[in-house]
Amino acid sequence: MTVIIRERRAEDVPVLAQVLAEQQAATQYPVRWPLPLPVEDFLVRPGEERAWVAEVDGRVVGHVAVYALGGHLREHFVAATGTEELAELAVLFVGSDAIGTGVGGRLHDTAVDWIIASGRQPVLDVVPVHDRAVEVYRHRGWTVVGEVQPSWLADDFPVMQLMTLSGRP
Repeated sequence: MTVIIRERRAEDVPVLAQVLAEQQAATQYPVRWPLPLPVEDFLVRPGEERAWVAEVDGRVVGHVAVYALGGHLREHFVAATGTEELAELAVLFVGSDAIGTGVGGRLHDTAVDWIIASGRQPVLDVVPVHDRAVEVYRHRGWTVVGEVQPSWLADDFPVMQLMTLSGRP
């Protein structure tokens, strides 16, 4: 298996939309499905600084992006971390056939390394509908620093957890 992590290109977005849709039932990411917006707009959002894809044997199988932290979550993260030098790791997913292969970890590490090299602290939010996502992040050194119940999240879902990575394990 040959894995390549590279910057996302425009022609990757339709393929990523298919990969995201295919894995959603297994991971429940994103938690709102179908999305209330085009999948392409979920993948490519305002505030994005960088985005990468994973290719396995020439086939796009995963994605991660880094965002300038803004919006309503910024104040919660600043209060919890004590710094305004933050960047958000987001839209991290791999296709069902790539789960457990280390591809997601390579995407994660690429984004985290880039955030740290930019002099900022990595943060992310996760809705723990499956414990697996939170477990993976905890294993990689992330800690929960807060919880938020966003208006878009259904009342019967667990609250969104805010996590930060203050150091690499």
